[in-house]
Amino acid sequence: MFRICRIARARRMLPATMALAIAGGSPSPGVAQEGDLSRYEAMARDFLRELIEINTTHSVGNTTEAADAMAARLVAAGFPVTDVHVLGAAAHKGNLIARLRGRDAGRKPILLLAHLDVVEADPADWTVDPFTFLERDGFFYGRGTTDDKDEAAIWVTNLIRLKEEGFTPDRDIIVALTADEEGGPHNGVRWLLENRRQLIDAAFALNEGGGGMLKDGRRLANTVQASEKVYQSFQLEVTNRGGHSSLPVKDNAIYRLAGALLRIGAHDFPVVLNEVTQAYFGRAAELESPVIAEAMRGVVETRPDPAAVERLSSIPSYNARLRTTCVATMLEGGHAQNALPQRARAVVNCRILPGESPEEVWRTLVTVADDDQVKITPMGTATPSPPSPVTPEVLAAIERVTEELWPGVPLVPTMSTGATDGLYLRREGIPVYGVSGLFNDVDDVRAHGQDERISVQSFYEGLEFCYRLLKALTTRELM
Repeated sequence: MFRICRIARARRMLPATMALAIAGGSPSPGVAQEGDLSRYEAMARDFLRELIEINTTHSVGNTTEAADAMAARLVAAGFPVTDVHVLGAAAHKGNLIARLRGRDAGRKPILLLAHLDVVEADPADWTVDPFTFLERDGFFYGRGTTDDKDEAAIWVTNLIRLKEEGFTPDRDIIVALTADEEGGPHNGVRWLLENRRQLIDAAFALNEGGGGMLKDGRRLANTVQASEKVYQSFQLEVTNRGGHSSLPVKDNAIYRLAGALLRIGAHDFPVVLNEVTQAYFGRAAELESPVIAEAMRGVVETRPDPAAVERLSSIPSYNARLRTTCVATMLEGGHAQNALPQRARAVVNCRILPGESPEEVWRTLVTVADDDQVKITPMGTATPSPPSPVTPEVLAAIERVTEELWPGVPLVPTMSTGATDGLYLRREGIPVYGVSGLFNDVDDVRAHGQDERISVQSFYEGLEFCYRLLKALTTRELM
């Protein structure tokens, strides 16, 4: 564990242009000089630029540098050093924790979570430099613009805005910008829960995982992630004596493995809906074509309609929300072109519904593989997490702010088919709601991919959405 002690000197370490941006003067070089940018939009853009241009990949990056940069911004804006912390399990894997004090210390705080680390980005695979912030054709480009430095910049900006406006929330608001969400041995949320829980303990958390759905320029829905599936991979392995390829035998390690994989690929786990997915299909039906809408209503019946299940199962994004899924993702076998294989291996990755047992999924795979020569072993340990309750306190505020900004756009609770580090909080009894107000094109998802980008308009709208939501959640009279 380490503690960064130089935060107290942060303000005078800032370049003059950065200090001006925080203090309300001219934005730093590189910030667009559009006359219609508000002060806090310019601030958020500047924070995003700074974060994008700090490499925070696991291979060569440093989240501490990014955490220090945002800590300096907060201290320069007047936050006490005692309320701004950079700490973690390793010197290059720092996490930022900052707190805006509220009126009632007896009420549990709200936690605003975002991660500073990003997935790897080889410049040779991009048409632009992934670690140079670029504004072009109405988009901000750079690794992390959608996952998840956009939300990190938004949370820090809004914390500063609330303080500068003299707003005192009815409870503390905590911002946590963390390390190793994308992978690595020093996951910030898990480390903080184990070592500094008092810094992030909260009534509930707002995190990535939700956001607006945009298609053909039209806003379809604003989603709230209240649940996520459990990640667990399994290794399948077959071994035998092998031999010379000129003397083939039926007992071939590759054939045995292939047969087991085909049987697993043909297997469908049962349909199981929870509170979140029931609400998802019920509300999403209003956005779909009549045929798909009818199928969605059919699957939420007490006894799901088999024809509805079959129709939705043919659509990957809906099938993944109906059931646990397992899919082969890696394959290797043999040791020479002219030899019978002595070993064949595969990896099957499962995304397990909350509440279902990883051990039971393992037993199902063993049964479906139906070959005692195929050894199936869990890879690592799954981290199950329960769904967060769909509570009126949170959902009503999100729905109200959504209607204020985008009249007629429905709010849809959802379960992520992937995973976030919110699972560690849910496991420890802190509900998590993925929400951002950031609308992204459902047909152009670039997170983790080439030329990652976010719409400039979406970024500024998300900034305003989160500002209004924070005030709604921390002004008791509005509840």
